[in-house]
Amino acid sequence: MTAVPSDVRLARTAVVADPDAGRLARNAQALRDAGYGVLEAMDATALAALLDAGQPSVIVADALLSPARSAAPVLVMVDLDNPQEIAAANPHGVHDCITKPPEPKELVHRATVLIEQVARRRSSRQEAEGLREQLREVSAAVRATNDPQEIANHVVSGFGRTFKADHVVLSTFEDHRVPVITAAWHREGLAELPRDALPGEDEARATADALWAGTETLSADGNETEARADEKPSRAIAGAASTLAVPIGEGNSSLGIIWVAMMDGPRTWSSAELGLIQHVAGNAAYGLIQSHLISSQQQVVKQLRELDKAKTDFLATVNHELRTPLTSIMAYLDMIQESTEHPVSKEVHQMLDIVVRNTERLRTLIEDMLSVSRGGLDTTEMQLSPVRLGHTLDLVASALRPLATLQNVTIEVDPVPEDPEILADEVQLQQVFTNLVSNAIKFTPSGGRIEVGSESHAASDGSKWATVRIADTGIGISDDEINHVFTRFYRASNAMNGAIPGTGLGLAISKDIVDRHGGRIDVASTLGTGTTVTVSLPLGTDRAQAN
Repeated sequence: MTAVPSDVRLARTAVVADPDAGRLARNAQALRDAGYGVLEAMDATALAALLDAGQPSVIVADALLSPARSAAPVLVMVDLDNPQEIAAANPHGVHDCITKPPEPKELVHRATVLIEQVARRRSSRQEAEGLREQLREVSAAVRATNDPQEIANHVVSGFGRTFKADHVVLSTFEDHRVPVITAAWHREGLAELPRDALPGEDEARATADALWAGTETLSADGNETEARADEKPSRAIAGAASTLAVPIGEGNSSLGIIWVAMMDGPRTWSSAELGLIQHVAGNAAYGLIQSHLISSQQQVVKQLRELDKAKTDFLATVNHELRTPLTSIMAYLDMIQESTEHPVSKEVHQMLDIVVRNTERLRTLIEDMLSVSRGGLDTTEMQLSPVRLGHTLDLVASALRPLATLQNVTIEVDPVPEDPEILADEVQLQQVFTNLVSNAIKFTPSGGRIEVGSESHAASDGSKWATVRIADTGIGISDDEINHVFTRFYRASNAMNGAIPGTGLGLAISKDIVDRHGGRIDVASTLGTGTTVTVSLPLGTDRAQAN
């Protein structure tokens, strides 16, 4: 049995469900007399059909017909003397209970109060969700920047707009974890707070420390007097009707404090609001700490770059100043050795040879340092041309044999049946092999041997390569140090202990040149037995031109 309400535009509607026809009619009439639009149901099927058709403002149901689930509030009529009815009432769907048969006025009153309570709860939930959404935007803005001042500005403006405050001030304390900053926001139409309106730094820190230790916030009104010695230190902002103090902290101590002030009247803060405020304050603390770390790291990087530039400028200047007199020395040495009018004795000529070799060695060291001063390693443009690899190796070996002879070391260049031609920068390639053979001479004891060989081969992918191997019978490199030999200025421990001269730049520069030619360089060594350096260069001209 159902009835259609006389005015479907009524603000409040009710569904009354009761298997007792007389009681159903009386209860429905009582609600109609109070202005409700009423629908009636005598069984569960009819009740379900009415609820499927639309949601009423309230459901008044007999205990035996109370719905299992309903978006509308449910007022259940129960016979308290009947345990079966009490047990039958679904506790999940019940918002309130009334003894049956209810008095008409009591029924209307209870139904009306229930609707208002549910409406208030729904409104509170919606308001809380709105606050959460606004504060989520604040937290997102905080996470989107690494600027500490921007983080603080987002927090104070976000709190001010979200909670309709008059003034919001955030300040941090002197602490290595965060920068000292202050951010203030005020409602449009209000002047900024004077500096003396806020508690002093010592009092603010004491308040923040006390609140942080208890994981609390502190609300005070404008009439609050100075706290007693056994209370948390607190003071309202001068001229404010109410003040909320929120600590910002990390670990066991506070980092700062946020003040929220209402000037016109007191403000009661709900637990949900305070929880949201503390959550955002936590995000702000994390953001400030991270931004300070990033800023500090960026400052260190900037200083390192400035130092690196100063080092590079210094090296470039020193190299220039060294090269000028060295060029003059080498020119005069050549003139003395080539003079036919005043030839020197054999003994003097031998001494001059030694001076020339050491002058050449000094020139090589200066060239290495110059390569480092050019932004790290050599960045000059390569002058590519066809280069016969075997011919280049013969030139390098011939130039270094006098040095090897002085150290009683033999250099052997294996004959190449087919001298492969590669597209390369010949000067730079000679520098690579000069560095590698010079290293082999330095680290090979008297009576040792250096073998230089080359070959060409095709890789599994069809590419063609030329490979040069320089093997010595020198002191070798330990396994734990071999991975560092291409690091600039790195020198193996046995070279340091043996006082073998060098800068630790030769292999680093050689690797850079080989890499720029599209090749690769590898080192294999056995401590006390010797070292083999392998240089692989592409034979394909297209690949070399691309690099």
